[in-house]
Amino acid sequence: MRLSRPPMRIPEIARRTGVPIAGGASRVWRKFHLNEVGPLVSLLVLSLLGYGFFALAHEVGEGSTEALDRKLLLALRNPADLSDPIGPPWLEETMRDITGWGSVVTIVFITASVCTYLMLTQRRRIALFVLAAVGGGEGVSTVLKLFYHRPRPDLVPHGMEVFTASFPSGHAMMSAIAFLTLATLLARIERSRRVSILVLALGVAMTISVGISRVYLGVHWPSDVLAGWCVGAAWAALCWFVALQLQRRGDVEPTGPPSA
Repeated sequence: MRLSRPPMRIPEIARRTGVPIAGGASRVWRKFHLNEVGPLVSLLVLSLLGYGFFALAHEVGEGSTEALDRKLLLALRNPADLSDPIGPPWLEETMRDITGWGSVVTIVFITASVCTYLMLTQRRRIALFVLAAVGGGEGVSTVLKLFYHRPRPDLVPHGMEVFTASFPSGHAMMSAIAFLTLATLLARIERSRRVSILVLALGVAMTISVGISRVYLGVHWPSDVLAGWCVGAAWAALCWFVALQLQRRGDVEPTGPPSA
């Protein structure tokens, strides 16, 4: 008597054929994310932060932020000696190191390194997009500084040399543009969710740290830094929206792991 072979279970079929069970669901979610969720979220963030920047710029122009700016700046100084920031000497030196993360040299170096990595992993169009996003952000920062031309704080001695206008903070803005754009991009091409979360957390932490260091060193009013964060994150959101549209049309490589 011939015994019939029991039917294979779905997991076994998937294992033998190499076809993922949730492949269809993954494709549906990917399409939905590219066409609906991602663009809507990026445009919402762009609208909110863009409005926040212009509202803050208006308040700064009216002088409404002056009292709070002065209070926060003085809170970080020794009342007996305004040239001495609060905390031990090593903290001031650490803040100088941290503020360097937002310098032009550092941003250019990190951007060039990431673009080189993307080129080597066959993502040339994404590399060009990142280069254009960061370079365009630098141009926006320069135009805004020239337009508003707010003087640097003269309430306390500066902890380092400065050469440009104060509003918005270029370091805070460029760190937001570069670190947030690069972090979200690297998070999407990383297989491990834990690593993706780590990359995003590092991008946010570095952006916040640079802004705080600018106020601590007395080279920016707190409102300058807040404005820099707003316009920098808004620019990053705009770049993310454009990247999603280019990816949907197939003009840039998929952000998932490259095929073997």
